[in-house]
Amino acid sequence: MSTAPDQAALANRYDVAHAPQHVAIIMDGNGRWARRRGLPRVAGHRAGADNVRTIVEACPNLGVKYLTLYTFSVENWKRPRAEVRALMALLGRVLRREAAELHAQGVRVGAIGRLHELPAPVQRILQEVMDLTRGNTTLRLTLALNYGGRAEITDACRQIARRVAAGETAPEEISEDTISRHLYAPDLPDPDLLIRTAGEMRVSNYLLWEIAYSEFWVTDTLWPDFHAPHLLEALVAYQGRVRKFGGLVEPG
Repeated sequence: MSTAPDQAALANRYDVAHAPQHVAIIMDGNGRWARRRGLPRVAGHRAGADNVRTIVEACPNLGVKYLTLYTFSVENWKRPRAEVRALMALLGRVLRREAAELHAQGVRVGAIGRLHELPAPVQRILQEVMDLTRGNTTLRLTLALNYGGRAEITDACRQIARRVAAGETAPEEISEDTISRHLYAPDLPDPDLLIRTAGEMRVSNYLLWEIAYSEFWVTDTLWPDFHAPHLLEALVAYQGRVRKFGGLVEPG
């Protein structure tokens, strides 16, 4: 069990006016959380799902407008069939359970990934929640479901190739902006901050195009134990960075 940071001390250092607009999180460590407690892996996934509410509720107070969560990757289908079934069932239950509360809090729910490959019941409840919350503006919560960064870029290239084949776009007109416009959620700003829990030092095929200039913050805290003080710790660390975007910052 991780020790929570001193939230009051961190709050004194945090400037909400300069919060990162978009935070993306790789929610890692559910299985390890369960194993350390002698529980089945699905118990860790349930604890991780419950923790999403904690972070969603914290974001607006910290000035975060966009939150993107790596929920289920294209590679996760390789896990044992029973675990995948449990994950899909859990996803459907959590979406249904949390829909009214998310709506009441002004959270707009969206999703990125190859959503058409998800089980039909999950697709239905996901669409219902997205329709219900479409007009909300307090926080935009995006779930990366059946998502992979390489798959997203591949799908964007396929769309662009179809436009070229149809004579709608010339190859020499294709730019970085062209690719960005054909990603799963082209209206989302790129993440300012990428957080990974559970201490792993890799991006795991997550938002490969979008995180080109994101700041990274990794914590050993497992996702079910990652609460509002840990998020604030990451945001304070972010505000101590100098973002140069490949250029130079002249000394003041």
